[in-house]
Amino acid sequence: MRKYSIAAIPGDGIGIEVIEAGLEVLQVLQQRDGGFEFSVHNFDWGADYYRKHGRMMPEDGLSLIRDMDAIFFGSAGDPDIADHITLWGLRLAICQPFDQYANVRPSRLLPGIQSPLKDVEQGDLDWVIVRENTEGEYAGSGGRVHQGLPEEVGMDVSVFTRAGVERVQRFALELARSRPRKLLTLVTKSNAQRHGMVMWDVVFDAIKGDYPDVTTDKMLVDAMTTRMVLDPKSIDTVVATNLHADVLSDLAAALSGSMGIAPTANLNPSGTFPSMFEPIHGSAFDIMGKGIANPIGAFWSASMMLSHLGEKNAARQLMDAIERVTGAGNVRPADLGGTATTREVTDAVCEAIQGANV
Repeated sequence: MRKYSIAAIPGDGIGIEVIEAGLEVLQVLQQRDGGFEFSVHNFDWGADYYRKHGRMMPEDGLSLIRDMDAIFFGSAGDPDIADHITLWGLRLAICQPFDQYANVRPSRLLPGIQSPLKDVEQGDLDWVIVRENTEGEYAGSGGRVHQGLPEEVGMDVSVFTRAGVERVQRFALELARSRPRKLLTLVTKSNAQRHGMVMWDVVFDAIKGDYPDVTTDKMLVDAMTTRMVLDPKSIDTVVATNLHADVLSDLAAALSGSMGIAPTANLNPSGTFPSMFEPIHGSAFDIMGKGIANPIGAFWSASMMLSHLGEKNAARQLMDAIERVTGAGNVRPADLGGTATTREVTDAVCEAIQGANV
């Protein structure tokens, strides 16, 4: 029996609801497969923890999850707490110290789901966006001085290291090589950002020759948004900086049907630290507690977690179950144009797993 320890951090808002649903689906998969077992450790970190303790997670929090095999994360955010506190106090407080430098966000049209783009069908939009996840625009370098005075100054400094740039670009090149089309687009803004982004381009030009079987091209980030809308079939794998990929991947999720279905893997490729898996939709406090949150993004993230742990067959079973449910079209949550509740979508996916031919 293969055993895995999972840190479950539901966080805030609908993160609590979808991680609960995700853990239920993983339990059904575990029983269906019979070859592996999860030991789930729950952590109540987030906005409520902040209200009680003045911080989003305990001071020794990282040591509590350091030896886990993976982290299953919900969301961070609260309407009554500043966003920079919730994000830097929890999600980024895990990503950066655990060197989860490759943020991987697949986007594709699942069966039965309609893109808002005209005449785009399943297979036309099948992308993976690789986001540099530990430095760049979100490195956390900067500060504020003379606060509250007319001459107040605020600075956020983008930090690009050659080592950090090269490792994420090589990761993306390897990923592109593993996909059928072997196509990678580098997103940049080196025409206006003439230091760090120029280095970003120079490093890519220096290493892409090591992957002669991968076709590469380069796009300015603003032009890339246009290409995603007007020519989605031309895109396969994308690598971009922390900020640029953050924006592009949200657009990708919307173009593939809904933010509610989009997954994320925050990877530490070396395995030195655990990797973290999460839906990208955020805390969505406007629908919290209504029982209508779409859990598919959490399920897809769980499938990515299974694949990362080496449970490829279980990962495939889960994605097959998700696609059977979306393809049938009779159990569809509100963000996909239906009326199904979180409970109903979860039950449908569990039933699809249990009824699958393995």
